[in-house]
Amino acid sequence: MSTLDTGISLPQPVSAPTDWNQHFDVIVLGAGAGGMTAALVAATKGLRTLLVEKSETVGGTAAYSSGTTWIPDNPHMRNLGMTDDAEQSMKYLDALIGDRADRSLRQAFLAEGPNMLRYLQEQSDVRFKAYPGMPDYHHDLPGAGTGGRPLEPLAFDGRLLGRHFGQLRPPIPELTILGGMMVTRGEATLLLRGFKSLGAIGLGIRLLSRHFMDRLRYRRGTRLVLGNALAGRLYKSLLDHRVDIWLQATTQRLIVDCGKIIGIEVMHQGRQEKIKASRGVILAGGGFPASQDMRDQYLPSPVAQYTPACPGSTGTTIQLALKVGAAMGHGSIDNALWFPSSMAQRKDGSTAVYPHIVLDRPKPGLIAVNAAGKRFVNEAVSYHEFTRAMYRSNAETPSIPAILICDRHFLWKFGLGMIRPQALNIRRHIQNGYLISAATLEALAVKLKIDPDALAATVERYNRHARSGVDDDFNKGGTLYERTNGDPGRQPNPCLGEVGKAPFFAVKVYPTPLGTSLGLAVNKHAQVLDHDGQALAGLYACGNDADSIFGGEYPGAGAQIGPAMTFGYIAAMHAAQVSCRHCDLEMPTS
Repeated sequence: MSTLDTGISLPQPVSAPTDWNQHFDVIVLGAGAGGMTAALVAATKGLRTLLVEKSETVGGTAAYSSGTTWIPDNPHMRNLGMTDDAEQSMKYLDALIGDRADRSLRQAFLAEGPNMLRYLQEQSDVRFKAYPGMPDYHHDLPGAGTGGRPLEPLAFDGRLLGRHFGQLRPPIPELTILGGMMVTRGEATLLLRGFKSLGAIGLGIRLLSRHFMDRLRYRRGTRLVLGNALAGRLYKSLLDHRVDIWLQATTQRLIVDCGKIIGIEVMHQGRQEKIKASRGVILAGGGFPASQDMRDQYLPSPVAQYTPACPGSTGTTIQLALKVGAAMGHGSIDNALWFPSSMAQRKDGSTAVYPHIVLDRPKPGLIAVNAAGKRFVNEAVSYHEFTRAMYRSNAETPSIPAILICDRHFLWKFGLGMIRPQALNIRRHIQNGYLISAATLEALAVKLKIDPDALAATVERYNRHARSGVDDDFNKGGTLYERTNGDPGRQPNPCLGEVGKAPFFAVKVYPTPLGTSLGLAVNKHAQVLDHDGQALAGLYACGNDADSIFGGEYPGAGAQIGPAMTFGYIAAMHAAQVSCRHCDLEMPTS
């Protein structure tokens, strides 16, 4: 049964102007995955739609990301013969979240997520495939999935965007190779086999020849994968449906009339304009991970100084809503969705923020220690839980930054942060201070200002665990999720290996919010709520502008993009169905 019935309560009336510059049915603020989904769905329902983006590119943080989208019981996993159902998914989410978030929101997500996927499959160029081997992050909980719930966007040809290709946000440079060539995780694994595999040789030839041809015409490769593929597919679909898209447009206020949000005031191309939204305004600004002021106000101490998120995610859309009477949600224990990241200065002087997701931490032969030289966490847990452990440990022993330590064998096979596997030249990373190296563990400890005896004891104990295959301290490799991200060639535990082949290396990682889990209070229709819990008519929020439907927990890969797209879909569908005296046209039929 669909959750998309209507029901609106109006706030107190506020006078509004009548000198509109333009009229639309729906205005969406923010061109990330959630915002573009909302705009696309609104347009396909016959609504005149305006998408407003304050930066010069579309894609938001999704364009930087893997693009993984968590939707339980999705049609793509069913196509692979995998079984799932909403009851099992709800059992898992209930066990993970408890009463930390409104249960009706996750009910709406589970009900409408598969519908959103089917709708986009029919109405757009957005395409996914299931990840059959990617389990949920908390696999010890009842109802957890063994795979298929996370979806991977299919590769996309950026040349199909034509002259608009330059308006798609490029990926993080450190996650590309050869000046902008993108590869998936599976492709990277195959390519690392080098000349040992005919498949790797063939793939390398195909990718390189395509990339070199691209570079003759474009500033980067046009074969898009991961989050760039998702953003590119959404953008292409918006262009196909002739959605009006304003880039570098700054929304200054929401306009209210007779208790309903009916438009925006925006600065665009040097002009101040009042734009009418007959059916609603949808907020999709990406939360506030890039706002230092809001991080200082809402995130735990020591407060994160950097983020791998889109620089435009500064909470401005949330602030617009607060000024018209919107209420913030309950947030979570730390109000963020975390990555442990390492930082380095680029040649242009900017700061590279590299998230340590699964390419190094879960692998055998790496440990994370605090300032006392002691392990404090299972290194293979999810990035979100790893960072939370940093804060917990830091309350007793300085653990921010945490220090990732490995030996030369590990560095060559798996890489470490920005150092890729089989890197032939690591000197520049050592010279700029990113990578700390030493011929002995004792010398490394001195450079790190750690007690050498404590670090030696930690490594000795960890190596005993590695030889036995059982981590008696933190159970690294103890769950299906952890073992999936380890080294399948390492047995009996894919996540445990000795640290012992000199020289030794270290990289420091810090808490960085990929997203924020504190946002505007919303109901199951994605309507923003006031301080009395009533819907503000004509105002919706999705993605990280809305309070986390998971109470700040992270159930699986893609648990930000999945709800963002689903509630963007819900918001647009609700706006299309609601009747309104402000509308200039008859209500479109569903």
